[in-house]
Amino acid sequence: MTTAAAVGEHGTLWQPASGCGDRCRDGGFRRAGAVAAAARVTVLWAVLLLGLLPAGLLGGGALRALCRAILAALGVRTVWRGPRPRPGSLVVANHVSWLDVVALGALLPAAPVAKHDVATWPGIGGTARRAGAIFIDRTRPRALPGTVAEVAAALRAGRSVALFPEGTTFCGPDQGRFRPALFQAAIDAGAPVVPVSIGYDSTEASFVAADTLWESVRRVARVRRLTVTLVAAPAMRPAPGADRRALARAAQAGLGGAGYRLAA
Repeated sequence: MTTAAAVGEHGTLWQPASGCGDRCRDGGFRRAGAVAAAARVTVLWAVLLLGLLPAGLLGGGALRALCRAILAALGVRTVWRGPRPRPGSLVVANHVSWLDVVALGALLPAAPVAKHDVATWPGIGGTARRAGAIFIDRTRPRALPGTVAEVAAALRAGRSVALFPEGTTFCGPDQGRFRPALFQAAIDAGAPVVPVSIGYDSTEASFVAADTLWESVRRVARVRRLTVTLVAAPAMRPAPGADRRALARAAQAGLGGAGYRLAA
């Protein structure tokens, strides 16, 4: 993809905006006690302090162990349904919460594509970089071809990459469309594309509007039981020269809408 094509394709849509807000959270959940919620947050801090450096240095299993420990600290249970992606797959999912990244990281050996802001987060940014995260700067459309090339190189090397093509989080019914740009990497690398729908059994998991990470962590910690369900569709194998827009539409249709509905 040329730089001109990248700029022309996205224009003002390069930085997607979600229309979701507090209305996404219906308040219908069973609360954990104040002591239990505080204990979860305390354990989470301990997990991060003890686990970030080893995960960043060792990657692989250590990183997945850290993700599992984060979920356990917050009382989040994961359920996986469907086939497991083979190495070298582009895993594409809808985006509801920062927990999506942790859940995928706990279950799959895949390098996430993260917004460039994450690279500056204390502790987390350095760990993500050392663990192979690929950062995308949506404020600089001209940097897009380099990101596409980086993702394609990872796929060719047999590394799976996890991508949230909506470009931002949505609460559910108001989902955004899958942006096609990074699907070009799968076409260039001849890599399979695996759609994965992500859904939660409480709307408190939604990370939208003016939420801060700290506010969201506290909100999740107050839910007595939270389950995130990930449903993988069969892999799609783009033909050489396939159209990335058509591939993005097919991948989003492959989710079947399941990941966009937050179960009651």
